[in-house]
Amino acid sequence: MAGLASDTPAPVSMTVHGRSRMLEVAFSDGSQFRIPFELMRVYSPSAEVKGHGPGQEVLQTGKREVELVDVQPVGNYAIQPTFSDGHSSGIFSWDYLYMLGAQQERLWSEYQQRLAEAGVDRDAPMADKAGHACGH
Repeated sequence: MAGLASDTPAPVSMTVHGRSRMLEVAFSDGSQFRIPFELMRVYSPSAEVKGHGPGQEVLQTGKREVELVDVQPVGNYAIQPTFSDGHSSGIFSWDYLYMLGAQQERLWSEYQQRLAEAGVDRDAPMADKAGHACGH
């Protein structure tokens, strides 16, 4: 399972910054990242976002103002955040959090490219499975 590799740096501290909407994580290798809640939500490792295979990803929009309302530990290898839009099914392993922090620039660029290719605005409300806009 991801996050259990012996060479994966483990978090030594984690701080939720509600006002700036950032999760600050310091890792055992000395790295420290401030990961925007929006980035976490857009790249949630849940099946709801990632799908169950290649090409099944669901482009997330309207997440700029999302807040982190709760964070629960999952064993000694991950956290499970709850976001203000109700999403709570993503389990963020230590290596996944590290990747989000270390590769923010590339991930933001890829997200913006996917939005452009889909012709969708970053702040557009999410469409439900029937194609209707909804608040989530």
